[in-house]
Amino acid sequence: MDSSSLSSIESLVNEIKKELLISNQDFNNTFLTQTSAYDTAWLAMIPYNNQEANGPMFESCLNWILNNQNEQGFWGEPNGENLPTIYALPTTLACMIALKKWNVGESHVRRGKIKLLFAILMDSSSLSSIESLVNEIKKELLISNQDFNNTFVTQTSAHDTAWLAMIPFNNQEANGSMVESCLNWIINNQNEQAFWGEPNGENLPTIYAHPTTLSCMVALKKWNVGESHIRKVPSRSPVDKELEMLCMVDNIQRMGVAQHFEKEIQQILDQVYKNYQMNLQTNEYLSSETSDLPERLFKDSLAFRLLRLQGYKINQGSFCWFLNQPHTRAYIEKNQEQFAYAMYNVYRATDLMFNGESEMEEARSFSRNFLVNNDNLSVLPALQKLIEHELNVPWFARLEHLDHRLWIELNQSLRHTIGKSPYYWLSYLQNDKLMQLAVQNYEYRQSIYRKELEDLKSWSKEKGLVDIGFGREKTTYSYFASAASSSSFLPYESFLRLVVAKCSIIITVADDFYDEEASLSELQILTEAIQRWDAKTLDGPSKIIFEALDDLVCDVAEMYHLQHKIDINPQLRHMWKETFHSWMMESSWSRTSNLPSMDAYLKVGMISIGAHILVLHATSLGCPTVPSENLGPINGHYENITKLLMATTRLLNDIQSYQKEREVGKMNYTLLHLNENPEGHIEDSITFVKDILGDKKKEFLENVLMDGFNDMPRTMKLLHLSCLNVFHMFFNSSNLFDTQAAILEDIMKAIYIPLQQEEQTPIPPPLKPLPPMLPSQEKKIKKQIEIAKVNACLNGKNFKHQVGIGISFVGRQAPKNYNSFGWSRKGFASQKLRSCFL
Repeated sequence: MDSSSLSSIESLVNEIKKELLISNQDFNNTFLTQTSAYDTAWLAMIPYNNQEANGPMFESCLNWILNNQNEQGFWGEPNGENLPTIYALPTTLACMIALKKWNVGESHVRRGKIKLLFAILMDSSSLSSIESLVNEIKKELLISNQDFNNTFVTQTSAHDTAWLAMIPFNNQEANGSMVESCLNWIINNQNEQAFWGEPNGENLPTIYAHPTTLSCMVALKKWNVGESHIRKVPSRSPVDKELEMLCMVDNIQRMGVAQHFEKEIQQILDQVYKNYQMNLQTNEYLSSETSDLPERLFKDSLAFRLLRLQGYKINQGSFCWFLNQPHTRAYIEKNQEQFAYAMYNVYRATDLMFNGESEMEEARSFSRNFLVNNDNLSVLPALQKLIEHELNVPWFARLEHLDHRLWIELNQSLRHTIGKSPYYWLSYLQNDKLMQLAVQNYEYRQSIYRKELEDLKSWSKEKGLVDIGFGREKTTYSYFASAASSSSFLPYESFLRLVVAKCSIIITVADDFYDEEASLSELQILTEAIQRWDAKTLDGPSKIIFEALDDLVCDVAEMYHLQHKIDINPQLRHMWKETFHSWMMESSWSRTSNLPSMDAYLKVGMISIGAHILVLHATSLGCPTVPSENLGPINGHYENITKLLMATTRLLNDIQSYQKEREVGKMNYTLLHLNENPEGHIEDSITFVKDILGDKKKEFLENVLMDGFNDMPRTMKLLHLSCLNVFHMFFNSSNLFDTQAAILEDIMKAIYIPLQQEEQTPIPPPLKPLPPMLPSQEKKIKKQIEIAKVNACLNGKNFKHQVGIGISFVGRQAPKNYNSFGWSRKGFASQKLRSCFL
């Protein structure tokens, strides 16, 4: 894509903002610009915390009513002659009710009297009386040979029936309703769920039932009848605008376009959090009402996730309240179809768990069991696919760029699926311009990624890393993970992405060199040269590695110097020196009979995993608030967030790789624990390490999301998180990359295949007509073509030498020689990084 693509994206963003959001205005004003005058009036009637003594929840809505009455005394859109249309009648009445409710705007109410409005309507038409209005309605709506009353019930909507019921006979309220049968229809046709209007397929109210219900309630109140019917209607907002805005934020983020709406999202979440804080003292979840439970649970879990992701301090009880209500839990379990999407979002909310949040542990278990055992999902295929993805691929193990693609692809079918259920608030899924923006934005990123990958390939080729003669091909995989894991918070920062990818390539080559290629004496020579930062004694692969490393460090240091006039060469070199030293120590341990203690191993292993190298080189350029001295050794100068990343990635590796490393005689934290506890079993050691890992991940996540733990800006903290995502993905025992085709397909989706062409991969025409292929045959051919394209971009190398991830893609032979302790003398494919993808 060229600059015109970016211009098109910016134009779409501006259009969407005009339609959905207005920048530099507060949350309430945003509602007013997007909400009809009729809905604004209803919002103005909602009391804060359901207590009228507290005043209106949306005071700005009330102010809008006071400031926006037309000169003729009505509210709502006028016709071409600045006179009210028929639709202004319900709007004006709703505005008057809101003013009367809060005892304000008496003059506005007087000017807006229904009598005056009717008079204006009569003057602006050929009608001269209420009777003539009724006759005109008869001509338009009635079927011949049917009486007036019956026709209203069969031909008129419930909403119009309610407003006709309000018309007084001969314009005198003392005479009662002109159309009494409409009033009777209202009394006799309230739904069992206490609303009026058409239900959805599950006999629950649609969004259109709310204004209809309001109109019917007004009619009953006007004529002082049906008090019991009015009491049945739930006392809550007819349209939850806060929930709609939360859904919009969620949809924007999941489509990968959040960077275009940062200010607007911040404004919305600020107001939602303000409301949350004000509601902390109320216990509104003890109601026995169950009709709105799916909506409430969905809203609370979604708000929790969005707020916590943005760094707001929000308590687990904000959505875990249902756990303490046995009748609510029982109701949820008995009504699986209603709660499928709500429980999906409860499960998503529990991804963001910190240490000590036991209620979230329980909520995660409850929601997972609910989703796994939900027999109704088969009739909702798009939602079922989304839920299966959520359950099978942990949030920590996903690359956001591919998640954005999945959401965009499922969006159209998902909105149709959910449209059949009560989740009307997901109307933002139907915004075509937002979908267009998401597609263009995704493909624009792809164009950037393709250009950056070509630059990275040229660099790897120039430095001799591609043809070094051993180990894994690393360029494409390194870049793939770097780009796909940081697409939302590093949308166009090419230099930072390339720095991370180059670090990954060098780490992978050097890691392979230490593990499988060089002798111990060759490794000693390279390690000493790195400590001196001098390549005079080096040749062959050692020299190639050093020169590529020196080139990278000089580039990063030069860029930093241009920005800050500070030389960070010493800090960057020190990181690499200690990393090479850690590899040397591990090689010595593996090739001698010396076994380290668990603590000594972990101290070295946290460095040898290389995660700090990846994030701190980028942090040095993208985080001016981090002092240069913090780019230092493990003895306390690293930020805690970085040390947690180093420990977590090491433990992730050692849980997944213990079996392979035990087979080839390499050390591992899990195996060292077993060695120090010989009476135990390997399962006990795995559990021991998993428990430590679980706590470390929760602590790490809190350091990433919450303020007060470090001075890093949000972007650099998210870079730490994306690094863990990549490690977690390739060390995840349930990851999706169990075959060659799967990972190649994902690389193609991330970088090469446009969204609209995904299922349209061109197949060369045959030389002669062939019989029709079965769908499975077509799919197989398309898959082969995609794989061929990726193999071409990988210079045609054999796949087993390109990939070396964790469990399924080791692709190198085990060494044959072992020492007396069972540890390998030669070394083996390192499981400690597998960052040829990172």
